[in-house]
Amino acid sequence: MLIFAVWAVPVQQIAEVNQRNLLWLGLSGITTALSWIFYYKALKLGDVATVALIDKGSVVVAMLMAWLLLREVITLRMLAGAGLIVAGLLVIAKKP
Repeated sequence: MLIFAVWAVPVQQIAEVNQRNLLWLGLSGITTALSWIFYYKALKLGDVATVALIDKGSVVVAMLMAWLLLREVITLRMLAGAGLIVAGLLVIAKKP
């Protein structure tokens, strides 16, 4: 990843990185690694279908968080996609 960043990012932009940027990059890396560790642990311990349901539901949660915290605009297309995700989750989660 570091090699790709050196190749893809102009030198001027690398020079503009400050300690706060590095802190957020580090925290992002740690939380991403923990996320994958917990995901694979959940797959090992639980039902794959249930773990996948929770994982796919995170898209809708991320959309809601972006709207609430970052004031991002949610379009009709995004609402339709979120609705389809939730509908699919409900269909898969329904036990016969």
